[in-house]
Amino acid sequence: MLEERIMEDYKKAMKDKDSLKVSTLSFLRSELKNLAIDRRQDTLTDIDAVSVLKKLVKQRRDSIEQFQAGKRPDLAEKEAKELTILMAYLPQQISEEEIKETIEEVIKVTGACNIQDMGKVMKDLLPKFSGRSDNKLVSELVRQRLARG
Repeated sequence: MLEERIMEDYKKAMKDKDSLKVSTLSFLRSELKNLAIDRRQDTLTDIDAVSVLKKLVKQRRDSIEQFQAGKRPDLAEKEAKELTILMAYLPQQISEEEIKETIEEVIKVTGACNIQDMGKVMKDLLPKFSGRSDNKLVSELVRQRLARG
């Protein structure tokens, strides 16, 4: 299970004295623990763990943007390193080409023809990519495709 793998990697990072990895995984573990407490469960499913990871990855990406805009490359670099650590636990990401192919298939099935149909397309697409793509990228690709008509 993903939660066990994170715990093992946390222990290894502590032994290796890898402070960045320890702090990143410690924060991840606390987020997982908080979700388990909220749901009154002892352990989380991998799906739950992936949803927490996706939330943290999104936070890191947003932070990187903000730090770069604020001319703080040192903090942006730290966030980028944390992002790399977190991304290692997400399922294999789908390539942009595969996303585009799936978008075309869904557009044919739903009969979407303009930007007003974006909601229908996204509703069908997102479950197919569950945790394996950046939803922001998917949204942008759908928008571009529907804008072309």
